[in-house]
Amino acid sequence: MYKLILAEDEEDVREGIIAQIDWAKYGFEVVDSAENGREATEAIDRLLPDVVVTDIQMPFMNGLQLAEWIRARHPNTKIIILTGYDEFEYAQKAIKLQIDEYILKPFSSQELIDVLLKVKATIEAEIAEKENVYVLSEHYRKSLPVLREQFLSSLVSRRLPLQEITDKSAEYGINLDGKQFQASVISIDYIRTGQSREAAAGRPVSLRDTGDHNLQLFAILNIAEEICQKHGTGRVFIHRDEVVLLSVSKEPDETEITGHTFAILEEIRQNVQHFLKLTVTAGAGTVCQSASMLFNSFSDAMQALDYRLILGNNRVIWIEDVESRSNQMLVFDELTQQSLIRTIKLGTVQELKEVMDELFGGLDTAHVSTQDYQIFLLEIITSILRVAKESGSETADFMVPNMATLTDMNKFNNMGEAKQWIINVCTGLMDSIASGRQSSYKQLIDQAKEYIRSHYEESDISIGRVCQHLHISTGYFSSIFKKEMKMTFVSYLLQIRLEAAKELLRSTELKAFEIAEKIGFADPNYFSFCFRKKYGQSPKEYKNSARGG
Repeated sequence: MYKLILAEDEEDVREGIIAQIDWAKYGFEVVDSAENGREATEAIDRLLPDVVVTDIQMPFMNGLQLAEWIRARHPNTKIIILTGYDEFEYAQKAIKLQIDEYILKPFSSQELIDVLLKVKATIEAEIAEKENVYVLSEHYRKSLPVLREQFLSSLVSRRLPLQEITDKSAEYGINLDGKQFQASVISIDYIRTGQSREAAAGRPVSLRDTGDHNLQLFAILNIAEEICQKHGTGRVFIHRDEVVLLSVSKEPDETEITGHTFAILEEIRQNVQHFLKLTVTAGAGTVCQSASMLFNSFSDAMQALDYRLILGNNRVIWIEDVESRSNQMLVFDELTQQSLIRTIKLGTVQELKEVMDELFGGLDTAHVSTQDYQIFLLEIITSILRVAKESGSETADFMVPNMATLTDMNKFNNMGEAKQWIINVCTGLMDSIASGRQSSYKQLIDQAKEYIRSHYEESDISIGRVCQHLHISTGYFSSIFKKEMKMTFVSYLLQIRLEAAKELLRSTELKAFEIAEKIGFADPNYFSFCFRKKYGQSPKEYKNSARGG
């Protein structure tokens, strides 16, 4: 069913249109009706209809003004204009506003049905286009190489959950099924000399002499891919201006994967030098037992590259040869830190536990030194304290007694106890932040209500003015106001004004138009309309009944 709103100021016409058509039969549901354009805007914002049928002539906001408002706020909503013969010039203007259809009065039910079916066909065609399996499949196929590159880059940039690695590697056709994993980096050795002898002698310039780093990278990538295909192992891609090799082995013996990796890297080095007249240095990282730890191996490979300053260029350097790696390094990288901070500020306890599972996953069985373990915990705790400090003094005060137990870190029997302790601290911090945020929301709404009560008599008061007074954005304020007050700003302002009108009607001899002006209504007729809609009486009828007249 497609949702439809009807805006028509004449009640008998409005009710006649609704009653004479079997809307469900044609796939529509009339979710609301409005007597004028202003009333229609509130219903449209609230109900988000697929179609709006509106008369062109209405009080307070006519059909064209309503159409302009819809196009600005809800561009996908279809608009049908009802217009009289003498208003045909308006209908021509409506075309410029990209009105979908218009019907000339007087019209029959069948004429309206025919137009509705045309609009329905347009909606369904748009939906079909968006959902077209072939189009989506073709777009996905063309995007697949980019998605693969992004996934492989994320694999060496941060620690991904194993389930995500399993799902995406299967989806992108990347085989990461193995028991041993290793990351290596191939870096171009930059030439610091001037013009080459070949160029000076007038002979053809090699790739080395072009200075085009991207072209050189892709040429190296092509050679690396050919060699990996020949050996039937390894995956290469470009990441951060380097060529990265991922090695995967199903054998449990570490020497098997390192042997294959070194052979491939050495062959790549020799071929690059022979065919491209370039030299490269390769850094090989540590071997790990899970694809989720490849980011550690990549970090080690980058550190291995640094040793070319000592050992020289144009060679393969394994981190195990130049540094002792008997202990596993615990990594609390920037992306994981951001994930933890976001979860503390905005997430749920379940999301927090998932972040902790990712942080501590597999560490109980790893060979981790006491020193590395303490540094790892301190990095996490430092991030938690930073969140507490940024969240305000009350939250920071809450953290002090909880952090007093930092001296007990050595008393944890295992990683599980440390993990649970951090979860408990974070859960308390999350409650404190949520409580503070709720208090802040209440204070903000109280300030807004006070400002509205003090300025509601002014006809130009708006949500923009209130937000300017409070120094916040309108989008942020609107969401908070609606959440806390269970109504929109416009509805609340109208409520305050109408309550003031009732008091003035009871206690003064002011006329309705004088009261309208006094409470901020620029249009007395619109005031009377709103008052009757709210209380079921005109201002005059209310005044008489309130005084027993």
